[in-house]
Amino acid sequence: MASIHVDIVSAEGQIHTGEALMVFAPAEMGEVGIAPRHTPLLTRLVPGAVRVQLLDGTEQSFFVGGGILEVQPHLVTVLADSALRAKDADEAAALAAKQSAEEKLAGAKGEMDLAKAQSELIEAAARLQFVQKLKNPSR
Repeated sequence: MASIHVDIVSAEGQIHTGEALMVFAPAEMGEVGIAPRHTPLLTRLVPGAVRVQLLDGTEQSFFVGGGILEVQPHLVTVLADSALRAKDADEAAALAAKQSAEEKLAGAKGEMDLAKAQSELIEAAARLQFVQKLKNPSR
């Protein structure tokens, strides 16, 4: 059975490394699925879930707050702006981050403040959705 090596890293350090059957990532153009021997690809990531299907068929999920996805035929590298393992996901913290981002957006003055606040809100909302989906997969 063919596999692909996956590395997920962020500024905080290495989040995941290992072999996988498939990788799913939130690219700018929509979710992409990457299998072994995938054609090379370089694209930006949007905030969302990276799912790694392990060799035993189980799946691990990670939240990324954006970044870059590099795909080579036998290697997938996720360079995340920020990343979170599913086991470290905290709904209360995600909700607090979303509320904080909404308050910043409401008080934004000028285009730079507004753009930064909108970006923070998009990431916070995606993180909250990720955590809620972990708790209730049918969502």
